[in-house]
Amino acid sequence: MSKEDQVIMAFRDLYNKLVWLNKDKMEDSLKGYTSSEVHCIEYIEKNADSNVTQLAESFYMTRGALSKLTKKLIEKGLIESYQKSDNKKEIYFRLTEQGKAINKIHDDLHKEFQERDKAVFEQVTEEQFESILRFAEKYSRHLDVEIKKQGLDVNSE
Repeated sequence: MSKEDQVIMAFRDLYNKLVWLNKDKMEDSLKGYTSSEVHCIEYIEKNADSNVTQLAESFYMTRGALSKLTKKLIEKGLIESYQKSDNKKEIYFRLTEQGKAINKIHDDLHKEFQERDKAVFEQVTEEQFESILRFAEKYSRHLDVEIKKQGLDVNSE
């Protein structure tokens, strides 16, 4: 197996283990909400003046799919839409109090998982972190170029 294959397999294996390990607690604590809904709530909380285009780009989904997702979140009372006085064309989203409560549960779970895994990260040197991050950023930029080459555009339907 090539080094490239080993790296990809290692990342995939890590991701799958994290999902499997966290799944039950996430599902129990966030019953009634899909992963996409929870991560959309998280994005809106962390990014002021979020709109459908930004969300679609962030989640690699079409604007149409994201519009359906935000509509569900509005119906569930988790987000609300608004417009700015200087731009009546664009629609933005913010969390309701109920949405903030869901985001807090999700955030607390992530903190709990970080605490569980802290022993590993404490052993990683600053240089190792920098190297891992440089690689991830370089690979991500490469994938962005490949996405553009294939004409894949999350903003087209």
